[in-house]
Amino acid sequence: MTLEVLFFGAGAIGAFYASRIARNPAVNVSVVCRSNYKAVKETGFSITSFQYGDYKWTPTRVFDSPSSAVKANVKWDYVVVSTKALPNISDDSKLIDGLVSPKTAVVLIQNGLGVEQPYATRFPESTILSAVTIASCAQPSNGHIKHNRWTRINIGPYFHHSSPSESIKSRATSQNARFVDLLTKGGIKDALADTHEKLQLVRWHKIAINAAMNPSAVLSGGSTNEAMSNDPELAAHLKGVMDEVLTTAPKIVGVPFPSSFATSEAIISSTKKNSSGSKPSMLLDWEGGKAMELEVILGNPLRIAREKGYEMPRLQSLYALLKMAEGNREARKNKL
Repeated sequence: MTLEVLFFGAGAIGAFYASRIARNPAVNVSVVCRSNYKAVKETGFSITSFQYGDYKWTPTRVFDSPSSAVKANVKWDYVVVSTKALPNISDDSKLIDGLVSPKTAVVLIQNGLGVEQPYATRFPESTILSAVTIASCAQPSNGHIKHNRWTRINIGPYFHHSSPSESIKSRATSQNARFVDLLTKGGIKDALADTHEKLQLVRWHKIAINAAMNPSAVLSGGSTNEAMSNDPELAAHLKGVMDEVLTTAPKIVGVPFPSSFATSEAIISSTKKNSSGSKPSMLLDWEGGKAMELEVILGNPLRIAREKGYEMPRLQSLYALLKMAEGNREARKNKL
């Protein structure tokens, strides 16, 4: 039986993973495109990868909007959301409303914390799978995907309630394992199936890095991660932010970080050697005049911590400063 998989958000990350799953002839992989729709509809995707070589991929179906995908009347086994998470601007769970049935598993390949909640609320009968990736990909031009390095992706079920029934856990675990298997068969050898708790720790660990590096790059005037890590004062600041998150997260999740997770010292030491000159995503968005993932990287972690009775003052300072900076920028735009 052919599986039907739909990627909503066929940017760099989404298109890369979609192209790997599509290597399996028993899977139909379709995409909902935005700005790159015309190019993908005409010629598909061209992927450049040091690891997998150069290849072309034509999706089974290419849609220009979720509503067009709804009209196709396909019963989707997986709907993969790989858009930027901007809950203060739009609720993407609403956009996929007509695409999700009780048998559909919704997979969220997005940055930040709390991204699952809108989907769990809107689709209470469907499985929500949460995914965190470290893959580095770019889309230099519409339809051209450049896979720079890394492929690892952690995926685990998200349970809205603290004590889900055994039947709900069993179904979610099965759908999670099946999706990981699709990635593995597509050549993603480090696709990992995690439990709910482990995946949330993975999210918090990535937040520690993103919440330290991303806003600091913007507020320091456009610094790269390498430059910040090699500056003694900024490195101390980065470590302070990371340690604040890494200390608070286990108290919230209820389990400690595995010993295999990198410490703040190890992260900074590794970043010092990163001579690629790459800029954090938030800095790229700031320089491009685009909305930043402020809420899911800074705001949501603060709110989740406060609900449990914990404060993270370093994170709060970064959030307050950057939120005001973004607000001032938008106000200036509106005056033009």
